[in-house]
Amino acid sequence: MDTGMTDKTYKHWQLEQDEENFVWLHLDKADSSTNTLSEAVLMELEDALNYLHRQPPRGLVIRSAKENGFIAGADIGEFTHFESQHAALEAIQRGHRIFNLLESLNCPTIALIHGYCLGGGMEMALACRYRIAEDSPETRLGLPEVRLGIHPGFGGTVRALKAAGPLTALNIMLTGRSFSARAAKKMRLVHYAVPRRHLLNAARSILRKPPKQTPLPWWLKLLNHRLLRPWIAKYMVKTVAKKAARAHYPAPYALIDLWQHYADDREQMLREEAASVASLLVGKTAQNLIRVFGLQETLKGLGRKLDGKPKYVHVIGGGVMGGDIAAWCALQGYQVSIQDREHETLGRVIQRAFDLYKKRLKKPRLISTTLDRLMPDLPGHALARADVVIEAIFEDVEVKRELFRAIEPQMKADALLCTNTSSIPLEALAEALKKPERLVGLHFFNPVAKMPLIEIVRGKSSSEENVQRASAFAKSISRLPLPVTSSPGFLVNRVLMPYLIEAVILAEEGVPLKVIDDEAVEFGMPMGPIELADTVGLDICLKVADILSQNMDISVPEKLRTLVERSQLGKKTGQGFYAFKKGKPVKTAPDKDYIPPADLQERLILRMVNEVIACLRDGVVDNADLADAGIIFGTGFAPFRGGPMHYLQDRGTQQVYKMLEQLQQRYGQRFTPDSGWQQWLEQEADNG
Repeated sequence: MDTGMTDKTYKHWQLEQDEENFVWLHLDKADSSTNTLSEAVLMELEDALNYLHRQPPRGLVIRSAKENGFIAGADIGEFTHFESQHAALEAIQRGHRIFNLLESLNCPTIALIHGYCLGGGMEMALACRYRIAEDSPETRLGLPEVRLGIHPGFGGTVRALKAAGPLTALNIMLTGRSFSARAAKKMRLVHYAVPRRHLLNAARSILRKPPKQTPLPWWLKLLNHRLLRPWIAKYMVKTVAKKAARAHYPAPYALIDLWQHYADDREQMLREEAASVASLLVGKTAQNLIRVFGLQETLKGLGRKLDGKPKYVHVIGGGVMGGDIAAWCALQGYQVSIQDREHETLGRVIQRAFDLYKKRLKKPRLISTTLDRLMPDLPGHALARADVVIEAIFEDVEVKRELFRAIEPQMKADALLCTNTSSIPLEALAEALKKPERLVGLHFFNPVAKMPLIEIVRGKSSSEENVQRASAFAKSISRLPLPVTSSPGFLVNRVLMPYLIEAVILAEEGVPLKVIDDEAVEFGMPMGPIELADTVGLDICLKVADILSQNMDISVPEKLRTLVERSQLGKKTGQGFYAFKKGKPVKTAPDKDYIPPADLQERLILRMVNEVIACLRDGVVDNADLADAGIIFGTGFAPFRGGPMHYLQDRGTQQVYKMLEQLQQRYGQRFTPDSGWQQWLEQEADNG
């Protein structure tokens, strides 16, 4: 098969030339389970493309030799090693040079895509003349760079705009979302979406008789006109500002500016794209978001695959949490049974599951197939066959113990028993079991379909094998497992509670609710603490606060108790701290002359930071990185700050400690720095 190219051997690429003089370039990155565009991969590609420029074939197909996908993007690990903006710019310009070589080859070029085709991988595909993607649920295409605090930098801004038109291309790049092959075809990101069995034939037929490229419709080209761009850009900036502040997330704004000013001069836009990405890459936001990506990968790595994947999941408790956990597990492919004492409750579970599937899956056939995997089970007959049993009833030690005594004799000998308790130590529950080693905490967060984290709670009796099984199960349902030790509130609720309580204390002092929430959002939280408490449910907040106050130095504010006594529980009852209309809180603006306390933000955030220090001292998590990961993915803590411990080091441990001491003098005991600070102060002094 190989004719005349046997001298070309590479570590990461394999070059084949067939009898029709078509070249097939396979990427199989060495020592990696996933293809990424590292410096070494790109340098080899440049060599191969230079060779093909000297001896042009009849056509070129770029494909992946890895089962899981085409190319997952650039090698993000290399992004943290640039010593200067100039070094970053040189690396980006090298990418430009290589993709320009690909684009200018004097023959038809095809990207043959399956699985992941993201970021730099998508940019490479866009540099090919034709793109064919496998029509399969595993295929995901997109330009998610904005999630790392940058925007496409290997010519992707220019080529995406040319392929899909300005509105679609900018939407793809600004949201960072990934799309199926069919959706990508509709958007003109790819030319063809075909089943796997037709991929090779489709590529060959295109190479034999290259079809004419369909140009963009005239009205889409018109939107690129320099007189229209400022108006469209203004609208886009407004839309982005609703989700991300320019001061915190500069990348989307840089992308809009790039398009607005340079879209009618391709060469200049390519130059400006490179300069813009180089500047963003060495900035604090991108470096912190890249760090957060690394933390996410670390958590994924904790959920190692185990032999014998479970098939059947049985959830007990059809409330909001239990029902949503069951619906989510069914969506991830498990056979799920959901048990509750009330028919009506199970009916609500199925209705909510249907709403979720409709939103996610869209196609009636997929929705009904997924619903078929979710079985209401009033008497709990399916318990006997379950591989994983998840208890999600209300927070009451005795009621949970009673349930465990009743179900343990009916469970399979090797079934994993998980509790979704949000604050009760596992030791208190394990007493009811004959085999306490099988109990592991699997603490989900609300809303289940959106929150990516699950705390994997290890009790004193939990066996290592079962903790590993619980982590693997969490990963199998597309969630990030965070191992924590069993102590009141675990990590996330324990850190969140002082923050929420401080917000209620501020409200009791007369600070307007909207001002409290706005300060937290200004810091970078996804929503303010008052709105968060209302969303979680004030009854749940009170229950957790009561449990934690037995072991922690927190006192539960009267205002919280009063609202719960009046059954004003927040969003679910339509009234809590806020009144809710159509599921949204009604926020009253403060008087124009109102001046908020100067230390409001510090009071909220430093109570969290202080509690993270206490959790590390108590060994709730193994290290500061895991603490940061847990608080980012469990509470939404400003990702661009890199997590509370990273924020602490960034601002200076000594400085933050002094601020905490000042707050203690002003407001009393609750701001007393935890004894764990000593270790971090010494560490900062040593690093000098």
